[in-house]
Amino acid sequence: MPKRQVDMLLKNASQLLTFSEQLHPEKSIISDGAIAVDHGRIVDIGKTGELESRFESDETLDVTGKIVTPGLIDCHTHLIFAGSREQELDMRLSGMSYMDILRSGGGILKTMYATREASKEKLVEEGKKVLDSMMLNGTTTVEAKSGYGLTVEHETKMLLAAKDLSKQHPLDIVPTFLGAHAFPPEYKDAPDEYVRVVATQMIPQIAREGLAEFCDVFCDKGAFSVEQARNILVAGIEQGLRPKIHVDEFANIGGAKLAIELQAVSAEHLLHSSSDDLTQLSRAGVIPVFLPAASLTLMEDRFADAVTLLKNGLPFALASDFNPSCPTKSLQFVLALSCYCMKTPIIEALRALTLTAAKALRKSHDVGSLEPGKKADLVIFDVADYRFLLQHLGVNLVSKVVKRGVVVAEEGRATRAKSAD
Repeated sequence: MPKRQVDMLLKNASQLLTFSEQLHPEKSIISDGAIAVDHGRIVDIGKTGELESRFESDETLDVTGKIVTPGLIDCHTHLIFAGSREQELDMRLSGMSYMDILRSGGGILKTMYATREASKEKLVEEGKKVLDSMMLNGTTTVEAKSGYGLTVEHETKMLLAAKDLSKQHPLDIVPTFLGAHAFPPEYKDAPDEYVRVVATQMIPQIAREGLAEFCDVFCDKGAFSVEQARNILVAGIEQGLRPKIHVDEFANIGGAKLAIELQAVSAEHLLHSSSDDLTQLSRAGVIPVFLPAASLTLMEDRFADAVTLLKNGLPFALASDFNPSCPTKSLQFVLALSCYCMKTPIIEALRALTLTAAKALRKSHDVGSLEPGKKADLVIFDVADYRFLLQHLGVNLVSKVVKRGVVVAEEGRATRAKSAD
């Protein structure tokens, strides 16, 4: 029987970490693995000898001595913004809290002013730089929240910038509307009026223009109340925007229960969630998203309780929370934090950055695991065993990144080529 011609044949992987949903992560590892790719999709996966007997390709990637994982998925970022807040580190070192800085006019509001002043083109230019760095570190899909405009005009501008980036950059961008990120100064003394503006003006326009897939709210002490968050998320649901929610970062005010009530896709941060809340969230199908880099950069004295979910065999996702005060672009760094600070086994942390992160974006049908039919989004790491990923802290171990069957990053260099779909 003649061999099938495919666009790419990757072979001789020391380990393929497939994260097939039907198998425990440790049982979904293929040694001496190979992947056949055609038209940007995985067509087969297995042992090298088996695939070499069935496929041939003009482009062959020999990854001897290396591991291959699904492309990493950053399911919580604040990708689009202008300006910087480097001075806030000194403020935190002096003892100021996140809310102290926000009340003083810093934090989200400082970024809001800079983002309002920036053109859409400037936001796209800055976003490309961030995406290049993320891609070099193994990320292939990125969620991008708005939330630094806080008016109809500027929230729309941010999401239009995300749309342009999705067209221009190899990485897939998943847009989320976060108009309820903070109360802008214009509504400092009329918070419920701002909630009305978000629900009746911002959300309908965003939905009408098809600029977001999700609607998110920062529901926490000092931010939006549970009732305010409910009003906004229900308005989003009525307009076809799936709900996400920032909860329990600074205090537990009942946001996790709201996430369950509204069948949110994900609940994110969860530093102050109880064990019962976490368990109920996951069992209700709401993906808990933990953000250990935010705990580190905000100098919090705690990390999210991943151990409870691990003990109960329940899934959670990890993400960077990239933003002006948490400027990490490396999910390898997040991997290390989750293992060292949250006691997450490496294989579970990798699943949280791939398959479960894809579920937190409702994309697991297309990305997040190495299986036939899914996009050929792959990361080739220059280690022979996945456990070596934590033996080289602070080092980018990515050898190549493949996006939809095209090598888009290699040996620390981004090609910026837009891959085929």
